[in-house]
Amino acid sequence: MHRLLLKPWLLFGLVAASLGSVSCSKDGDGVLLFSIEDDRTLGDQVARQTDSLMRVDPNKYGRLLERSSNSAAYAALDNVVNKVLNSGQLTYRNEFPWDVKIVQKDEKNAFATPGGHIYVYTGLIKYLDHEAELAGVIGHEIAHADRRHTSKQLQTQYGLQVLLGLLVGDNPNQLVQIAAGLGQLQFSRNDESEADDYSVRYLSGTEYSCDGTAGFFIKSSKESPNNTPTFLSTHPNPENRVAAIQAKAQELNCRNKPQNDTNLNRLKSLL
Repeated sequence: MHRLLLKPWLLFGLVAASLGSVSCSKDGDGVLLFSIEDDRTLGDQVARQTDSLMRVDPNKYGRLLERSSNSAAYAALDNVVNKVLNSGQLTYRNEFPWDVKIVQKDEKNAFATPGGHIYVYTGLIKYLDHEAELAGVIGHEIAHADRRHTSKQLQTQYGLQVLLGLLVGDNPNQLVQIAAGLGQLQFSRNDESEADDYSVRYLSGTEYSCDGTAGFFIKSSKESPNNTPTFLSTHPNPENRVAAIQAKAQELNCRNKPQNDTNLNRLKSLL
């Protein structure tokens, strides 16, 4: 009985704390009533549940490649990821854990939890031609977490009270549902445009041509409708997206850098 009385008061306190640290979304289509600490805590919970689903049912969710037994592959991937993370452009570089995990699955997909856990499918890695494209796609997913799009979309879809309830251990089945559907989460066009924009900004501080994401979009746009990458089916793709990325890259004067695909080629050879 004491536990049943305590949890509503704890939930009320979490709501009050979150309301005290309101964060407005840039595109104006909603207000994120969720603190940075809540982002990190929820993200950790969702990531643990996602990892569990992949370990229990890899045929359905993909097989999580563990770092302990795939150290060489992760070393190559980390070489790319860390250049993006350490570009000096992230808002929450030190607040979120920022780990990127490889999922063995043929889908061309990647997704982010709140708080900076990123999942990249082997189907997407093998599909890319250049390391700058991999850096660009990872930068795009980092932006969804760093600009807090994932948290905002989950709040819109499930409601603030449900998400805050998860933080105190309520409704574990809901956590499973969120983890299972995160790879199919739909973002608004404004959030997608902002993620594209920030991907360019992140890469502008690296050795990579900062319009790397555009290269992936250009290649995928030539695919037949029956072979559209999952990444694009879950991310609205206006026709002017490539042009916007290239225009931002031109503005920042960070296009046409020399290509070095050593890490991508190494990673492909190990998958």
